Amino acid sequence: MFTNIALRSVLKSSTGVLRELSSATPVKPWTCNSALLTGPRVSCVPGSFAIPLAVRHYARGAKKKKTGPPSQLSDLPPTMLRMDYAAVPLAQTTDDLVKRLLSLELACHSDKLQLKKEQLVAKVQRDENDRDSVEVRVASLTARIRNYQEHLQKHHKDKANKRRMLMAIDRRKKLLKHLRLVRYDAFERVCEQLGITYTFPPEYYRRATRRWVAKKALCIKVFKEVQKQKAEKRLQMKQSIASTGTEAAKAQ
Repeated sequence: MFTNIALRSVLKSSTGVLRELSSATPVKPWTCNSALLTGPRVSCVPGSFAIPLAVRHYARGAKKKKTGPPSQLSDLPPTMLRMDYAAVPLAQTTDDLVKRLLSLELACHSDKLQLKKEQLVAKVQRDENDRDSVEVRVASLTARIRNYQEHLQKHHKDKANKRRMLMAIDRRKKLLKHLRLVRYDAFERVCEQLGITYTFPPEYYRRATRRWVAKKALCIKVFKEVQKQKAEKRLQMKQSIASTGTEAAKAQ
């Protein structure tokens, strides 16, 4: 009973003090200070929360595509017929729609590559029936190598095709080396017609490591010291022979 009366009296006294304070010093509504904010200046309205201005995110510029060397298939006209239908006389007299279906415009990559391979072979073959000479094999390997190179420019992480390309390059290098030793005129004609630059292999293939360089320097130093000792021995032998000759002359 007494506790309830005490609580009521305390509440009445606190409300009276609050009323006196509000009448003496009126409380200002909440305002924000833009100087304290980090970033751009914002508009503040008394009695309301400050909303920062929207930040514009501009679009990035389009990336320029890397333009590599032109493809070996770029010189093939799209109106050319495929190799399977080029020798058919009926394909030459059909309408335009059928010709377009049989042309390189709608052909796959393998058909274009086969036609390019035949064009390179026709440049270097000895006669019309030549299909197994060294020149023909070099031409077919060249078409395959250039196709691998174009593929690896777009897909540089394709390790399997990179290995196949290196194997084809080694095979072509051996064939060119053999052709250069046997028929030099054919070797020059093949390199000129196919646009191949032949570089001579290095005389020494060993990789120069730090240990190998130190060992080679030590061997050279030991070799020079041995040659120096041999020269001293020869000089001593000559002097001894000369001294014995003079003694023999004096004795006579």
